[in-house]
Amino acid sequence: MNWSINFEPLLSWPLLAAVLAPLVLLALVGLWFRQRGSVFRFAALLALGAALLNPVFLDEEREALKSVVAIVVDRSQSQDIGERTKQTDETLAGLQQRLGRFKQFDVRVVEAGRSEAAEERTDTRLFGALEGAFRDVPPSRIGGAIMITDGEVHDAPAGAPDFHAPLHALITGNEHEQDRRIRFENAPRFGLVGKPLDMSYRVIASDNQTGPVDVRVSVNGEQVSVEHATIGQAMPLQVTIPTAGRNIVELAIDPVPGELTDANNRAIALIDGIRENLRVLLVSGEPHAGERTWRNLLKSDASVDLVHFTILRPPEKQDGTPINELSLIAFPTRELFVERIKDFDLIIFDRYQHRDVLPILYYDYISEYVEKGGALLIAAGPEYAGESSIARTPLMSALPAMPTGEVVDKAFYPRLTELGQRHPVTRGLDGSATDPPHWSRWFRTIGVENPEGEVVMKGADNRPLLLLDRKGEGRVGMLLSDQGWLWARGFEGGGPHVQLYRRIAHWLMKEPELEEERLTADGRGMTLEIRRQTMSDDPGPAQVITPSGKALIVRLEKSEPGIFLGTVQTSEIGLYQVGNGDLTALAHVGPINAPEFTDVISTEDRLKAPAEATGGSVRRLAPSSTLGNLTGGVTLPSIVPVRSTGAASGNDWIGLRTTDDSVLKAVSRVPLFGGFLGLGLLLLAMGSMWYREGR
Repeated sequence: MNWSINFEPLLSWPLLAAVLAPLVLLALVGLWFRQRGSVFRFAALLALGAALLNPVFLDEEREALKSVVAIVVDRSQSQDIGERTKQTDETLAGLQQRLGRFKQFDVRVVEAGRSEAAEERTDTRLFGALEGAFRDVPPSRIGGAIMITDGEVHDAPAGAPDFHAPLHALITGNEHEQDRRIRFENAPRFGLVGKPLDMSYRVIASDNQTGPVDVRVSVNGEQVSVEHATIGQAMPLQVTIPTAGRNIVELAIDPVPGELTDANNRAIALIDGIRENLRVLLVSGEPHAGERTWRNLLKSDASVDLVHFTILRPPEKQDGTPINELSLIAFPTRELFVERIKDFDLIIFDRYQHRDVLPILYYDYISEYVEKGGALLIAAGPEYAGESSIARTPLMSALPAMPTGEVVDKAFYPRLTELGQRHPVTRGLDGSATDPPHWSRWFRTIGVENPEGEVVMKGADNRPLLLLDRKGEGRVGMLLSDQGWLWARGFEGGGPHVQLYRRIAHWLMKEPELEEERLTADGRGMTLEIRRQTMSDDPGPAQVITPSGKALIVRLEKSEPGIFLGTVQTSEIGLYQVGNGDLTALAHVGPINAPEFTDVISTEDRLKAPAEATGGSVRRLAPSSTLGNLTGGVTLPSIVPVRSTGAASGNDWIGLRTTDDSVLKAVSRVPLFGGFLGLGLLLLAMGSMWYREGR
């Protein structure tokens, strides 16, 4: 029972003051002058005031509220090491059993680190989970929190958390753990293809050991070197980025006996390879309507450095003008085709014919340039079918087709061949999905015979229009019409000349995304996505090896002509190896070098500051051989309810605060001057005053 007194005046306070103030003043004056009956008058006045104030005794029936206690359980991947999961489960069961004995505690269990989101699984955020557990709890009802963790918490505050209650941490693992790990100190995001890239790394040992250790360096799954590192020191590393696009640089060290885990014995860096500006030599045999189409396209590409020459005055056109009076630039044939030919990534002959501008021997140099990895494009016109065709030079060994001498002047719509619908150069060209294609006509096709390589576009009478071929280590392309400029000029609506020409040029220069046979894989969240680019009708399934060595078979489904896709949901974070036929690819699923495995040694240090700031404690779960209160295989401290002002921890106990908050259930009212009792008291006081006055 909770008794209290309350006043419920019969009049408003201003009116009550107006009535009682003059009477009190008169009573006080009477007392001051000791008038007869003044004491009785004052008593009667008090009785009248008490009646008007209407005092009421209240009896409140209240129900005490419980303090909310949160148990935050660390379920992140580092808790799977050794006996930590077992210790965690036993500790949780023991705490629930002990707290169940106290009726004043409302226990909430929150598990952190089990989310499907990769970032949450590899970044232990216990305080975020704790905040969620107390989100609907008033501060006065928070009794405290107990964390079951290995101590590797990545969102621990430097000081006290945002609640005023004791925080206790029970640490899994043991004090004598050992581990070695490797990490990148400096890993740039980008690197130039074919150029050395400076990086640095460090090997760290938990027991402060020193000495040398071998580090295996792999780029895109292929081991490139073995480095000798000193434990604890930052070591320089230099690698060469082999390809444009995504590259995976991996460092690995061998595990040692007694090590906690080898999950952090590897470090991954994802580096985007960037090609230096591609150097292109464009030689136009003569001015013509489409001459500037290639030039404008290549000049608009920021990744291309273009050198363009147009033969304006061939040797047979001599007018007797002295050389020193000509404004034309002499064609530096020796410099371009002998001394610096290897500097070019692509050579384009645009309607070029042999006119003794180039010595016949130089065509041999161009063929050799292609065989050793260079790229050549022939944009042919009527001259390719004539007597001065470059097909009648030593360059013929590098050409994919020989001319028949026929020039077909006939309107046609350029169309994709069945092969061209799958080839990355022509696949999905804007306007190619309809018949006829949604682009303008051309009016000339150069006849060829016995084409080699891949015919990806066809012209008039289904003749070859675009040929793509490999010669040795190099590549050759041949466009058998000089009418592409019609698309650029918007004739009959134009066509995708920029898209087509750019793809041709970049395929010749070995752009990875335009390879006919290509296998790529990428991790998105915890999903492994596989993309197979192929010219075949069915590449078959992909073979996947997980970071733990498990083998998976992933079926590839056709997405569009030449593209097959496959996905698989994964549970492991790390480097996956994907294979299909002779092709292999690597993909990293989940966060790179996840914080969860940067340091796996259990520790009390990270939680000590926030725990001590709240009056709590951090202690290890001792082995079962330790004397004390045993629950399963761990020893738990005793749990003691404490007041808000008391200590919250001791050597073998932890305290949780109880709350004084309660909820009102019912109220009983007893008026003191209510009914006949109040009337009788008032009449008695008034009668005593009159009685005294009458004597």
